[in-house]
Amino acid sequence: MTNDPRQLVTHLWHTGVAAVDGYAATTAALADLPERPDQVIAVGKAAAAMARAADDRWRDVPMLIVTKDHHGDGAPPHAMLLETAHPVPDERSLHAGRTLRRVVGDLGQNARLLILVSGGASSLAEDLVPGAGLADMVAMNQRLLAEGLDIGAMNAERRKLSRIKGGGLLAGFRGDEAVTLAISDVPGDALGVIGSGIGATPEDPAFKHVTQIIASNAHARAAAAAEAQSLSLEVIGSTECMHADVNAVASDLGARARVMAPGVLIAGGEPTVVLPPSPGRGGRNQALALAMAREIAGRSDLTVLVAGTDGSDGPTDAAGGLVTGKTWASGAEAALTAADSGTFLSDHDALFVTGPTGTNVMDLAIILRA
Repeated sequence: MTNDPRQLVTHLWHTGVAAVDGYAATTAALADLPERPDQVIAVGKAAAAMARAADDRWRDVPMLIVTKDHHGDGAPPHAMLLETAHPVPDERSLHAGRTLRRVVGDLGQNARLLILVSGGASSLAEDLVPGAGLADMVAMNQRLLAEGLDIGAMNAERRKLSRIKGGGLLAGFRGDEAVTLAISDVPGDALGVIGSGIGATPEDPAFKHVTQIIASNAHARAAAAAEAQSLSLEVIGSTECMHADVNAVASDLGARARVMAPGVLIAGGEPTVVLPPSPGRGGRNQALALAMAREIAGRSDLTVLVAGTDGSDGPTDAAGGLVTGKTWASGAEAALTAADSGTFLSDHDALFVTGPTGTNVMDLAIILRA
C-alpha cells in the first residue's frame, strides 16, 4: 500500500463505504427471508443497488424503484424506475409518491411487501396532504436546508405535509406481511427518521411488519478502522460526532487533529450549514473540508478527507473535499462565507469526486497524521 497521505485517506474512505454497499448489505439480509414477496419497493439514493440484490434473490419479482437523478444505473431491467429530484423535490417527486401509494394500495389481502429504504427518500417521493402543493413543499425544503436544522428536525417538519411519511405509506397496505430493510443515514438509526419514516410502521398495523437496519455509519467507520489497523496505522479514535454546524465540527476536529499522535482519526455524522441568501457552489462536506483546511493550515503532517458516503454533497456532483496544510489560501475565508467552498476546492485541486456509490450512511471523515 502507498505511503502517500492523500491516497491513504482515499483508500480508507472507500474501504468504509464498500462495507456498507447497498447491494452487499441487502444481499446478506435477504438470505434470511424465505418467502418471495409479491412486490418490492426501493426508495432512496441506494435504491437501484438494493433492488438489484432483491432481483438476484427472486428473479423478476415485481419492482418499483424511486431514486435520485443519474442513480438508477444497474437497476433490474424489468423494474419500474423513477428518477426524481434531490435535495429539493419537484413535480416528479409528487408523481413518485402517488405511484408508491397506488402500488401499495393495490396489493391484495394475502400479499407480502418488501420495502428497501435508503437516504434521500424524503425529497425523492412525496404525496401531499389535501390543500398543499408543490410550491409549499419546495419552499419548506429550501427553508429547512437554509436554516441548518438537523435531519431529525427536518424530517419532522416534512411529515406534516405528507401522506406517505411517518408510516403513512404502509397505512394503505392490506396484505399479510411487510418487511422493511433500511440503510441508515440518520443519528441513532431510527426507522421513523430514515426517509422521514417512509418505511415505518403505521400507528395501527393490521399486518406483521418486520424491520431491520442493514447498514449504518458505525459499520463504515468500523471497516475503515479495521483497514487502518491492517496497514499498521494507529486508530486514534472512531466516533459519530459530526452533528453540529460545520464551523463547530471543524473547530472540534481541528483541535483534536493538531494534538493527535501519528495515526488515523475517523469521524462520522451529518453536519449542518446555514446558507446565505444566494449560496455558491458546494455542500456541507465541501464546507467542512474547507473549514478543516483552515484548522490544519501550515501543518505538513495532516491530511483530511470529508465526503458524503452516497458520493454526492448537496446539489453538486462532488462528494466532498480532500485537504492538506497547504490548501488554505487567499480567498478561502470568502468562499466559506459565501457557501462557495466547492469553487475554491476545485480551483485548488482539493475537490473529491466519486460518482454514486450505491449506499448512503451519512458522511465520513478520515484524518491522517503522518
